[in-house]
Amino acid sequence: MKLMWFHLMPYTELPADFKQKHPSVWVDIHSSLFDPKRAHLMYNDFMDELEFAADCGYDAICVNEHHSNGYGLMPSPNLIASSLARRTTDATICVMGNSIALYNPPTRVAEEFAMLDVISGGRLIAGFPVGTPMDDCYAYGTNPSQLRERYYEAHDLVMKAWQEKETFAFNGRYNQQRYVNIWPRPVQQPHPPIWIPGGGSVETWQWCAEMDYVYCYLSYYGHKAGKVTMDGFWAEMDRLGKDRNPYRAGFAQTVAVAESHDQAMEMYTDAAEYFFGRCLHIDPRFAAPPGYSTEATQRAGLSSQVSAAALRSVARPTTMKELVDAGYVVIGSPKDVTEQLIELAENLNVGNLMLLMQFGNMNKDLTRYNTRMFAEKVMPKLKKFYGEWEHRWWPKPMDTTQRADVPAWQPQAAE
Repeated sequence: MKLMWFHLMPYTELPADFKQKHPSVWVDIHSSLFDPKRAHLMYNDFMDELEFAADCGYDAICVNEHHSNGYGLMPSPNLIASSLARRTTDATICVMGNSIALYNPPTRVAEEFAMLDVISGGRLIAGFPVGTPMDDCYAYGTNPSQLRERYYEAHDLVMKAWQEKETFAFNGRYNQQRYVNIWPRPVQQPHPPIWIPGGGSVETWQWCAEMDYVYCYLSYYGHKAGKVTMDGFWAEMDRLGKDRNPYRAGFAQTVAVAESHDQAMEMYTDAAEYFFGRCLHIDPRFAAPPGYSTEATQRAGLSSQVSAAALRSVARPTTMKELVDAGYVVIGSPKDVTEQLIELAENLNVGNLMLLMQFGNMNKDLTRYNTRMFAEKVMPKLKKFYGEWEHRWWPKPMDTTQRADVPAWQPQAAE
């Protein structure tokens, strides 16, 4: 099993009455709530935490893209990933991902991902999300009925830009370029591994099967609520004649570890209730614009859990006990957490587990404690899970003897 440390970079100082006084954490969240000087400290803590996770031996460190929100302060995950590529040596850099339908032209994504792959020595996983309606349709103004067409066209342009050896012209419906010839080009050939974050669309499942990409369910509402979606994904793989290699799938799960269950409940309650109560407070106006969900997905009765929660079509746990009982948070002693994650892996058939070890307003010390506890007392028991399967979707970096020698940063002495 691949154990991946995933950071959302949530704003950690939303007021206690945020949910009562503000309609949404996304799209129209008021600018008065953002303090750049406080966010300066947050960003640097977040990057320290990602680097710490790499040092602890996690297989990958993960970042993602969101816009106009207090839930994730990464409108450009590539900026964060470029620093991580320089300051880490072994961990895979998973950018989950760039919302390629938003870029004009999408060759910008091809160029920046190629840069990241080169700087890191071939450690990049390239994520291509279709994107949330809050980001794509409202914050960036993309017509929801055109979003998937734009996405497919952008994908084709990026992939051809990585693989075509000669300069070429691209004439699509949404993108026209006379000269496409990116420099640099990625280390990994023919291209870095492609992973597709999704919320439960039938078309996304079929797309992953057709292209042989990894499907990643980033629900944030836990393994119990996610089982329906993952069962649907594997049923579709069966229908299409694909094997049940667990590395075809990724899943995000909030995890909290301490010496005992009671201690963990005491230590992590505030952060969990902050995250699920404030960071995922979304106005129903922004959750499901007409045309965003395809006909096949609607006929299958599927919707993203973010949309379902925003539209109040599912009951939302609020207290820590309710969050734990619903499976939103895997929590407890190392033994408790190990058993729960084995159950998760077996029930969902997932080989790439994306761990939310920092969530909500969790401070740096508690994040490092959670990260280290998991690495030392849980990770060794999970590492060999699914060892009988080949992981064909993992980066193949340059040999360490061929890579640049990048010493750890040290402060300069004053002259």
